Amino acid sequence: MTPYSLTILTGASRGMGHAMAEQKLQRGAHLLCISRKTSADLAALAQERGARLEQWSADLADAAPVAQRLSEWLSALDPSLLDNASLINNAGVIGALTPLRDGKSADVSNALRVGLEAPMLLCAAFLKATQGWAVPRKVLNISSGLGRRAMASSGAYCAAKAGMDHFTRCLALDEALLPHGAKVCSLAPGVVDTDMQVHLRKTDSKAFPDLANFAALHAQGQLASPHTAAARVLAYLARSDFGVEPVADVRG
Repeated sequence: MTPYSLTILTGASRGMGHAMAEQKLQRGAHLLCISRKTSADLAALAQERGARLEQWSADLADAAPVAQRLSEWLSALDPSLLDNASLINNAGVIGALTPLRDGKSADVSNALRVGLEAPMLLCAAFLKATQGWAVPRKVLNISSGLGRRAMASSGAYCAAKAGMDHFTRCLALDEALLPHGAKVCSLAPGVVDTDMQVHLRKTDSKAFPDLANFAALHAQGQLASPHTAAARVLAYLARSDFGVEPVADVRG
């Protein structure tokens, strides 16, 4: 049997995540998508291309049972049939754009659970379950420039992405101690024309001082399409030097 490539991808129901799923669905690939909603389009594409696709509908604001399910699912696989294995943590929530003092506790908690707690738990499950596998393993955490540059009215999102960057640095140190440790990277994908950008541009400028900057990026055509951004991110994942820098930007 020809070895196949395994990828676990969160947030695949729309935007760049959906585009990454489309590009990953090639013959010889096995893709597990974990999102709030499943996609009939992806199912049809997988059948057309002869790829293996599984879709789990899950709320990553409650990630512990998802991580447990992932651990059990991975443990049931035969790694001798694999060529490589990757986890891509793409899901995230920006929530209402408002100063932290005016935000709802539930919104702050949701953003941190989906954007930081879930990636940590899924990374732990993936790395533990695959530790004895002989195939190359990679973890790609989709970060943001806002994890490295503060922006008003987005404290929870910025904190989640900054936390993602830093725990990825810790993962890199942990995995470097192992003889066949995984390669890990927290990667900023650039500015992408997604629903999040639409959300940003519709926000009241009084609550969101950076509105004009984001509107200008859109007006000047400086936003990458989800398809283009996905291709750049997956090309970075495929690089031979992936993981040399545990925190990076796709734009270099």
